[in-house]
Amino acid sequence: MKRLFFILRTRGAGWDREKAPEEQSGWDAHADFMNGLAREGFIVLGGPLEGTPNVLLLAMAQSEEEIRERLAADIWAANDLLRVDRVAPWNLKLGIWQKN
Repeated sequence: MKRLFFILRTRGAGWDREKAPEEQSGWDAHADFMNGLAREGFIVLGGPLEGTPNVLLLAMAQSEEEIRERLAADIWAANDLLRVDRVAPWNLKLGIWQKN
């Protein structure tokens, strides 16, 4: 059964600190990949955490292994721009949430 997970990704050695995210190598392929995961409902919400080297994602998945496998296909993972730092199931207790 799918459940909600939070994923924390952090910048890797391939990240160019002098460039904005949209200027990083492989931006278009990364954006297309992530938008595809969102379209299929795998990624529910996501974006950078301002003032940090981190990105927060919420995903609907069967397991942590599924998440790690899916995100490993991102060109930014292959080129060490973003790494998965932490994955954990998230039991949402407050707010509005609709499961598909």
